[in-house]
Amino acid sequence: MHRVRFAPSPTGYLHIGSARTFIFNWLYARHNGGTMILRIDDTDVERNTQASLDSIFEGLKWLELDWDGEVYRQSERGELHAASARQIFEAGHAYRDFTPARVESEDAADSGHGGWLFNPGMRELSREESDRRASAGEPFVLRFLVPRETRESVAFTDLVYGPQTKATADIEDFALLRSSGMPTYHMASCADDADLKITQIIRGQDHLTNTFKHQLIFEALGVEPPQFAHLPLLIAPDGAKLSKRKHGPVVSVTTYRDAGFLPHAFVNFVCLLGWSPKDDRERMTRRELLDIFSLEGVNRSNATINFSETEPFDPKAVWLNAETIRNLPVDELSAELLPFADASFGWIPGSGPEPQRLVPEDKIRRLVPLVAPLIRERIKLLGDIRDAADFFFLPTVHPDPLELIPQKGDAAMAALVLQEAEVALAEATFTHDGLDAALRASAEKLKIKAGQMFQPIRVAVCGRKNAPPLFETLEVLGKDICLERIAAARKLL
Repeated sequence: MHRVRFAPSPTGYLHIGSARTFIFNWLYARHNGGTMILRIDDTDVERNTQASLDSIFEGLKWLELDWDGEVYRQSERGELHAASARQIFEAGHAYRDFTPARVESEDAADSGHGGWLFNPGMRELSREESDRRASAGEPFVLRFLVPRETRESVAFTDLVYGPQTKATADIEDFALLRSSGMPTYHMASCADDADLKITQIIRGQDHLTNTFKHQLIFEALGVEPPQFAHLPLLIAPDGAKLSKRKHGPVVSVTTYRDAGFLPHAFVNFVCLLGWSPKDDRERMTRRELLDIFSLEGVNRSNATINFSETEPFDPKAVWLNAETIRNLPVDELSAELLPFADASFGWIPGSGPEPQRLVPEDKIRRLVPLVAPLIRERIKLLGDIRDAADFFFLPTVHPDPLELIPQKGDAAMAALVLQEAEVALAEATFTHDGLDAALRASAEKLKIKAGQMFQPIRVAVCGRKNAPPLFETLEVLGKDICLERIAAARKLL
């Protein structure tokens, strides 16, 4: 039986590192026919926000990865946490700490050399004296009684980093319950993991040092500790741990979504951060990822995400996204492009709290499936449709008069080409073959090269030289718009 969990804290948007943890847990569960549990660790009431929780669910929904059963919330499981803490206390594995300074700080490190670890005066307090002071209303923190006198070390075998050992002399008497009665992260997390019968805990390497404490808690609860697998850290180009505070929106999953990454391309990229399939593959389908994923493929070295002010996303992530776009069926690509097209072209910019339509929705819906196959090789992100296809959607274009002039030609040649194009297109059949025949015949008539004929027309109808294939573009735009734009361009000459 394999039961894993993803347990984010709603104190900020969904971090790419948290997304990787979710993805690896999901792959592990599905590969092994196990259960994927989602638990929201929301006991930090001062930092939790609804906006953060919404961001987590938005990000997970976008990833298109599911979980099993209900969503558990730690804030609704306080009785379980308290009962588990009482069980540990009654079994003699915890004690009440009435020290005023430590009651206020709960995890203060004012120990000096060994003083805090051993917490003299409180560990030795008799049960009768402890009960008397608690009954009198004296505030206390419930601390774990680390068994230094009877045990030299705590050990476990990490599924990624191998055997791990820490001397009990180096583990402080950590808090289980705060003076308010609220559980600490250690207590709540372990109580929930035990109750939910989690068999493998897959989480970031920054939690590895906590695992010695968690081993002690599980043992004190009388349950078999889960297996642990810690994932290498994600590192920024500056060598620092990737963080929301220092590196900003680039670490947020919704930033990738809003820029136009496809969910599978993002998942594919994230899988390569600290894991490999042990061959040269980089681009993998979801089915392939499911078939080959194992914790044996997780690396011990940290993984770097490359980005800069000019390149906000890792080049490999962009490449994977571009490859995924090129290989999507047109109908799927059109569905993915539609919201980006509507956001880019559908509304008048800066039109206030009640935005006004610039391009009708039905026109956008009609054009996107026609445009998608023309730009799929030209875009890397879905958001690139704004620059790659604006002339298909917007009412007018604004070509540079100099770009209307063909190579080895002049303004007079450009004017003549556009004049002849008006005549030819007015009579042409607007299909690829019909447009090809009409414009090549016009080039022969003018005794110029085909390229000299095509460039002024392309610039006139698209507003620039760099555009999709001419005949397909003209066909999508339609006769009326093409003639209108060519006439407007002639006036510029």
